[in-house]
Amino acid sequence: MAFPLTGIKIVDLSQIYNGPYATYLLALGGADVIKIEPPGGESLRRRAAVGGAALPFAMLNGCKRSIVLNLKAPEGKKALMALVEDADVVVENFAPGVMDRLGVGSDILMARNPRLIYASSSGFGRDGPYSSYPAMDLTVQAMGGVIHTTGQPDQPPVKAGPAMADFFAGIHLYGAIMTALFERERTGVARRLEVAMQDAVYASLSSNLGLQWGSNGKESLPRTGNRHGGMAESPYNVYPTLDGYIAIICVGEAHWRSLARVMDAEAMADDPRFTTLTARVAHMDLIDATVSDWTRQHATSDLFVKLMEAHVPSAPVRTLEEVINDPNMHARGALTHIDHPEYGRIVVQQSPFCFDGVPRVPLTPSRPLAADRAEILAGQLGLDDETITRATT
Repeated sequence: MAFPLTGIKIVDLSQIYNGPYATYLLALGGADVIKIEPPGGESLRRRAAVGGAALPFAMLNGCKRSIVLNLKAPEGKKALMALVEDADVVVENFAPGVMDRLGVGSDILMARNPRLIYASSSGFGRDGPYSSYPAMDLTVQAMGGVIHTTGQPDQPPVKAGPAMADFFAGIHLYGAIMTALFERERTGVARRLEVAMQDAVYASLSSNLGLQWGSNGKESLPRTGNRHGGMAESPYNVYPTLDGYIAIICVGEAHWRSLARVMDAEAMADDPRFTTLTARVAHMDLIDATVSDWTRQHATSDLFVKLMEAHVPSAPVRTLEEVINDPNMHARGALTHIDHPEYGRIVVQQSPFCFDGVPRVPLTPSRPLAADRAEILAGQLGLDDETITRATT
């Protein structure tokens, strides 16, 4: 079966979440991804010593082949150069300058293979005043405005629960690689490309930026909790129920009137304090208190059924266990169970990209460290045992 990226070879030097998610998406498109790790394995693999911390590695590195190379050893550098000769893309997310200091930077690798696309990602970019700053999801959330805008108004700021800076950057990195491959297909030109995590998260601040702009930048606006980031919708919140929480949002007059009917409070819809969006936002506290008084009298599932029947946008606040077993995602093949040789039966994600007429790439478990050493280094590159040992230790 020819998949969309069949025949594309990716040399993957990336680590943790950012780069590995981009290369996982490439692998799920049919690309041959060779994951290169340092002796001992990348740090995410080593987190296996801490409970379930091994699962993310398994989630992000299936459908890839695995080898180890010591890029500080001459033989390791030579092996990398040999792999690059017929590769389409090299992907790395080391700190800026690391690859150059190792003697295998973009100029050297692209000189070896003029058709090579060199893709890198870092926290703050390689050429700005922040280039040397530590690039972790937490630090980018802090520098990028995510933490300041997250949390309740009267409480300290908190980070977003998911590693959004890492994965937003990974998605952008995938998009940049695909754009570069498309350009090369049309023009023959191969480029170096870069995605900074800070750049990747900025657009997600849109609602908050609108509120900040509306204040003419004269003040640091408070966090909005579960309310709309631009304080421009009401009702828009997470409300308590008998057994949990439910999110409710009304983005138009029809939604608001439907909610009032479900609440048996039709008079509210015609109350001058609530007849327009501007009026409802001005009386946001009163609306939230009224909706909360109603929702806390009902079970979450019952409320959800009623609100769906009335076409009011809403959703139960679900636990991670519920999300892992989501019937919709499993029915669509977006999530699936696989049997992993190291971790047992686990749930992993498929590519979010769906193409008519093209089946999804069959999922295979992440490989044990250097499991494909003989196939790639001996079989593909023709290295002897002694050279392989020097290149990988």
